[in-house]
Amino acid sequence: MATQTQKGKAFEYACLKALNDKLGEQQEVHIDSTEAYETAKEFYDELDLEAAEKMDSGAKAAVRIIRRLEPLLDNPDDDTPLYLAIQEDAKGIAGDVRDVVCIRKKNGWEIGLSCKHNHTAVKHSRLSQTIDFGKQWFNRGCSEEYFKEISPVFQRLLSYKSALTMWRDIKEKEKIAYRPLLDAFVKELKQLDKKYPEEIPGELVRYLLGRNDFYKVISNESKTITTIQAYNLFGTLNQPSKKVKPIQKVHQLLLPTKFYDISYKMDSNNTVIVTCDRGWAFSFRIHNASSKVEASLKFDVQIAGMPPELHSQVEPW
Repeated sequence: MATQTQKGKAFEYACLKALNDKLGEQQEVHIDSTEAYETAKEFYDELDLEAAEKMDSGAKAAVRIIRRLEPLLDNPDDDTPLYLAIQEDAKGIAGDVRDVVCIRKKNGWEIGLSCKHNHTAVKHSRLSQTIDFGKQWFNRGCSEEYFKEISPVFQRLLSYKSALTMWRDIKEKEKIAYRPLLDAFVKELKQLDKKYPEEIPGELVRYLLGRNDFYKVISNESKTITTIQAYNLFGTLNQPSKKVKPIQKVHQLLLPTKFYDISYKMDSNNTVIVTCDRGWAFSFRIHNASSKVEASLKFDVQIAGMPPELHSQVEPW
């Protein structure tokens, strides 16, 4: 059975294929045959017929919505060819969360899709004894006090790792690892916000959502719907062509400047909710990323609140 990662890659290919099938009918379209493209195509080709048809249906629904929002997909200025590509995973690490990009190289226009198959996670960041999340996320280094506070926790995890301990054999992992690390994380996030007023909330959104505007494509097979969300942080989405305007308006989103609250989710020892102004909120759930104990833990980050201006559409299939 295909893993979630393999299904995700296959869905990226399904989205590119749906774009090519529809947009290639009346214009010149080129597909960049990169290693990422070949990998995604391989996972797609391994699907059984029913699974492939469901992915195709979800991807086609996304294309129907995006064509209404992006006239330059169907109406190129000066007949410039359209290039489609699947991006390498390294792009996401570098701050570009787009999986599929549509580019007109001649005039510098491009849009991107972040493809989600049956899940809505934003980011999977790690904490460890050596990772400076402040530097990685905000270009603002964490304090020495933070590293002193987390050091005993990770030293203990290292001893468990050396003994080949499994997480299932640790009875109080919330008390031993999750809670103390989250306590230190929350404390440091507040300290960074105090040290750099009105900077950290916006940098957090840029880190989580990337430095490029994009459409998030969420295919839900159980409900047979596709949801499109337009993350227009920098105003590059929804551009008109010379002859055609978008059917619907996509507003530019404002970045937050304040943290309203950073606290634990009710009745939880592993999840912190970060609430900002301008409608933004995020859920940070810390968890072990494997069955064996490692000297690092992972965040599953979800969007818990979105600005009311966020353009979101649901398309059944």
